Amino acid sequence: MRNPNKLNYQHICILILCLIVFSLLLDFVAASLFPHIQFFKYASTILLIGIVPVLIVTIKGIGKNDEELRQSKQKLKNIFDTLDVAIWSHDLKSDTLLITPGIEKLYGYSYIDFYKDLDLWRKVIYPDDLHLLSDREKKLAGGKTVTSEYRIIRPDGEVRWIQDRGFPTLDLDGNFVDFNSVLFDITDRKESEDRYRSLVEMSPDIVAVVNQNRIEYINEAGCMLIGAKYPEEIIGQSPLKFAPAEIVEAFKIMKSQEKRTRLEFQIRQLNGETIDVEMASTTLFYEGRFAVQVVGRDITERKVAERTIKSLAYHDSLTGLANRNRFRDYLNKVLNRSHTNKMLAVLFLDLDRFKIINDTKGHTVGDRILQKVANRLEIAVQEEGFVSRQGGDEFIILLDDTDKEKAAIVAQRILYEFSKPFEVNNQEFFVTPSIGISLYPTDGNDEETLIKNADTAMYQAKERGKNNFQFYSSNLNGLSVRKMELEIGLRKALENNQFTLHYQPQMSLVTGKLVGLEALIRWQHPEHGFIAPSEFIPLAEETGLIVPIGKWVLWEACNQRKAWESIGLCDVPIAVNVSVRQFEDDHLIEYISTVLDEVGLEATQLDLEITESIMQNFENSTVILNQLKELGVLLSIDDFGTGYSSLSYLKYLPIDKIKIDKSFVDDILYHSNQGVMVKTIIDMGMNLNFTVIAEGIETVEQLSFLKENACKIGQGYLFSKPLPACEMQNYLLNRKSGAPI
Repeated sequence: MRNPNKLNYQHICILILCLIVFSLLLDFVAASLFPHIQFFKYASTILLIGIVPVLIVTIKGIGKNDEELRQSKQKLKNIFDTLDVAIWSHDLKSDTLLITPGIEKLYGYSYIDFYKDLDLWRKVIYPDDLHLLSDREKKLAGGKTVTSEYRIIRPDGEVRWIQDRGFPTLDLDGNFVDFNSVLFDITDRKESEDRYRSLVEMSPDIVAVVNQNRIEYINEAGCMLIGAKYPEEIIGQSPLKFAPAEIVEAFKIMKSQEKRTRLEFQIRQLNGETIDVEMASTTLFYEGRFAVQVVGRDITERKVAERTIKSLAYHDSLTGLANRNRFRDYLNKVLNRSHTNKMLAVLFLDLDRFKIINDTKGHTVGDRILQKVANRLEIAVQEEGFVSRQGGDEFIILLDDTDKEKAAIVAQRILYEFSKPFEVNNQEFFVTPSIGISLYPTDGNDEETLIKNADTAMYQAKERGKNNFQFYSSNLNGLSVRKMELEIGLRKALENNQFTLHYQPQMSLVTGKLVGLEALIRWQHPEHGFIAPSEFIPLAEETGLIVPIGKWVLWEACNQRKAWESIGLCDVPIAVNVSVRQFEDDHLIEYISTVLDEVGLEATQLDLEITESIMQNFENSTVILNQLKELGVLLSIDDFGTGYSSLSYLKYLPIDKIKIDKSFVDDILYHSNQGVMVKTIIDMGMNLNFTVIAEGIETVEQLSFLKENACKIGQGYLFSKPLPACEMQNYLLNRKSGAPI
């Protein structure tokens, strides 16, 4: 058994004090401030290696008295009692072994236990770390200083990290004669390093260290971001291989000024593709040198989303054209371009009858037509203008550096492109444009005025029959304002009960008896007063409001007809006009059936008057007319002769009556043909077994002509003007029946 008392305590005290001062100072800096920097881990070891031999040699020649030795022992004991440091010193020549009591705090065993069992230090090493010992022993035997880090298992099962700094002494012959080892508990540091390493390695963001145009470190996420499988594929490479030169230069400037910065840029992956990244960087010491640590992430998806949002903000998602915002921005830029002296033209385009197609065929068909419209507009405008979609079926075009003649040519090209049908789902659709044109600077100096005036001119184009273009003129303002006010008022008229029905009698021209009533809608505007049906009905058709208005008319007329029947005043059919737009509503028959059931009116007492426009879609119209006929209602063709040429189709339709338009009845007196058209219609109706009704009879002469030509029924001011319900009720009470007219 070696004697633990054979020791010069003064020498050991001096040695330990020096070791402690330097090693603790460096360890504190390394563990607390720079846990990931390797240089500081080994700095204290290097100092110890250099200092210990010198101290040992120096103190061997110094003698001290007993009192000094006693004081040194006490100081040494006090130091050892307060620090988690142990010394293992073995003089191989004298076979003297020293183990300081500090080992008890590190290992949890009594230091005497280590004297009793010289292999105890080896036995408590964590099994996974035993492999370190063979390499350690070889280096020590060769006189090399070794610093090892391994885990131990304490008696209570706790695992702690030990840093073992061993340095051997060789004699002149190279014999291993002395061994000293300083043991530290580095558990807190290792756990801190492990946490840092885990955060870095498990981070979904890229973490890298760059120094001297060389990538020194990169984590797994960074490898994946760049497209590498292993860090070795990237470490040592120049950052210029992956990042733009200006970005690398920015990092250098930041490094020299010790600043933090955040940059967004594109990096090149190993496969040559680029991605968007956002990186924050800061300076740090890495292995004793200033370096730049970057932390970043892939923001490619975010950038795509930003570009998509920007595109949506300035482009129409359906057609790909510029949208309202983009057009206004562009127009303002052109107007502000050094206060341009060039003439500009703004073309405001609206699609005629598109709303009917959209409502009856569905939005899918409507969207496909709008896409085709956008394509044709670009073909027509070519490189001469900027095409945009304002929304719905409205488009605006800007022609830069133009004149009135050039603008007219472009408008004419647009009309030509729209003369051909649009084919969707193997079905042809005819959609025509109404175009209004305003000119800069004559019609306005700012974007708002130019667009407003082009819109006004577009309404004028619709007023003049659609499918044409009109230039703005100042006298159009009044028309545009009124139309806008009427459209706004029309949307509120139903809910504000501004509509009423008037009723006009239909008389037998043979017996003079009442044979029918026609319901006619009237609108009393709160500001503009009475609005003629000829003014607001086309507007209702254009806006689609004719559908809810038509439903109201049908309900109100049927309900009123049933009320008069209930008090014994009326036993004749009630005629109600149905527009083409209503007729193409898939729920029309269902609604009519519901109204008849709820009101309690017989279907034979309802006469639906439909215009010739239904012939545009003959096959579909035939199906619906037959379904209505099966329901039991009467069917009339209104305003016959003014619409589409449909004489060859009439014999195939389940029609009961045809109505001669008032314009033909007027011709009886005021046209050179002297009623030839009326006579032709009457003859045709008789041959096809239709009942013929003449509208707009105002004079006895007209009546005589009609009777002479065998027209059976007529209506007009000669018999009665359209009357509100209360006056019509009095008319029904007082009418004389049975006397010929």
